Amino acid sequence: MDSGYFIILRGPLGCGKSTIARKLVDVLDAEYVDMDKVLQEQSLDKVDEKEGCIPAKNFIKANSVIIPWVKDKLQSGKIVVLDACFYHKEVINDLVQRLPYPHCGFTLKAPLEVCIERDSKRKKSYGEGAATAVHSLVSKFDYGTVIDVTKPLNEVMKDILSCLPSASKKK
Repeated sequence: MDSGYFIILRGPLGCGKSTIARKLVDVLDAEYVDMDKVLQEQSLDKVDEKEGCIPAKNFIKANSVIIPWVKDKLQSGKIVVLDACFYHKEVINDLVQRLPYPHCGFTLKAPLEVCIERDSKRKKSYGEGAATAVHSLVSKFDYGTVIDVTKPLNEVMKDILSCLPSASKKK
């Protein structure tokens, strides 16, 4: 069996990453990694007051937790979707270096106002301050293909699926 590949979905809080990631998992029969959940479970989700965000070293520790599992899935031919804000470039570089498999990256873009509004409708809202801070951090760089997530979900999915390896477009 051919090895699989992984997808990095990054974007600001409230842009729809998790919704899109779960839809990709369904369409591609893929595996899902919620990096926010990994950070929380490992008590790595603490904001450094000096940096004003969760430090890169915490995300890299979270990478260390998931990498053996992700490698196992990739070696067995699975697709793995990684969902996080990924606002530190070095965290993405660490993943790509430690996972020597094909991958696709996507930066999901939405205006700050859209992210704040979407976050406010969640069961557990992070609040305008967090949405603003994360939006600013994520907006400092793009990784992979930039996707406008203000469009309807079916159009966003078409945009993403059109960038993936052709073997994964069987559904």
